[in-house]
Amino acid sequence: MSIEPDISGPTAGGSNGPTRGGASAGPQSAGGFDSDNHQAETLGDSAREYLNRVRGGDMGSLPAIFGLVVLFVIFASLHDRFLTTYNMANLVVQAGSIIVLAMGLVFVLLLGEIDLSAGVAGGAAATITALVMIDYDWPWWLATLVGIAVGAVIGSVIGSLVSLLGIPSFVVTLAFFLALQAVPLKLIGSGGSLRFNDEVLRGLSIKNVPVTVGWTAAGLIVVGFAALWLWRYRTRSARGLVHKPLPLVVIQIVVLAVIVFGLTALLSANRAPNPALFNISGIPWVAPVVIALLLFWTFVLTRTRFGRHLYAVGGNAEAARRAGINVTRIRITAFVICSSMAAVSGLLAASYTGKVSPGSGGGNELLYAVGAAVIGGTSLFGGRGRAIDAVVGGLVIATIPNGLGLLNQASYINFLVTGGVLLLAASVDAISRRRRSAAGV
Repeated sequence: MSIEPDISGPTAGGSNGPTRGGASAGPQSAGGFDSDNHQAETLGDSAREYLNRVRGGDMGSLPAIFGLVVLFVIFASLHDRFLTTYNMANLVVQAGSIIVLAMGLVFVLLLGEIDLSAGVAGGAAATITALVMIDYDWPWWLATLVGIAVGAVIGSVIGSLVSLLGIPSFVVTLAFFLALQAVPLKLIGSGGSLRFNDEVLRGLSIKNVPVTVGWTAAGLIVVGFAALWLWRYRTRSARGLVHKPLPLVVIQIVVLAVIVFGLTALLSANRAPNPALFNISGIPWVAPVVIALLLFWTFVLTRTRFGRHLYAVGGNAEAARRAGINVTRIRITAFVICSSMAAVSGLLAASYTGKVSPGSGGGNELLYAVGAAVIGGTSLFGGRGRAIDAVVGGLVIATIPNGLGLLNQASYINFLVTGGVLLLAASVDAISRRRRSAAGV
């Protein structure tokens, strides 16, 4: 007689289904004081629960955050321009396309699959977007929708081949990786390029949010999240449900406020090389795009049936199927999301460079994005990961070439360091999985 896990809905604490071996794989259980699976009466209880999870191998994004702090300390000590507002804004723009692509890959990695074609899919989508704007004079928003639609079609075909025909995702996406490189090569021609100079799309990388708007948005984010967390605490407490201690909720709100207002203040300062002559201030437009996508996909993963089912399928596909989940539909949808996000990433990359070329998306973009997701805490074995992992890991990946560039180090150093960090992250993931298995979680 088999015992099937209950994955029809979230638990009181927001658990999102079983991992391989039947352990809970909810995104809230990884990388912070976010586990609601047990009642923590005091702040000390919450801290002890968190430490127990870390000892059991549930570290989430903690290693990536620690690594990011170490990188900042090293580069700041070696070059006095690293922590300048100008370079920090540059870092945000450089990380934008990597973070978005990694965010899409998280959905596929949660299933224990891989998409090797995501980078070139973004390049193909950006090429078609540029063409319809240049040749047909389409407005930027319509051309953007066309590019995202191209990504969605690519993802649906890949997902169908993987789910319906049972072809390994590695083989399917490797074939698409090779084939999709022909799209920009055919449309642009060898050695050619298309200018990506639309005022709005190009402005995502070279223009900034007005300072007043930036501060207003920061205030709304902090107030909104504070109200949400306090309302959730009050509701759960009144109903006798599992909830976090009030001091922990207050600490989380304060930490969020410090981070949001600190970054806003940093990027709102005039960072022009010569402040007396001209003014460069405000948050780069790419940052609100990344934040909006992060909030949306976090909501999808943690507060929707699709998100719970995605974790369930990634944790144990057979158990999910027996529980009535349409595994095929979940798999196809995950690939559609991945390729659609790849299209958005391709647009951000084109916005940064100001052009699309036959090589767009075919370099190290995919490797960096996979590395960002894994470094951020998403498991290569499926069932564990969050959208925020892509943000933390993307910042780590972008910080390495940014800092080494300031130090005028050779390109091969960048590859060696990035490869070493990725190998370390994969090792941490494997060791954490072994410790969770030994602990029976």
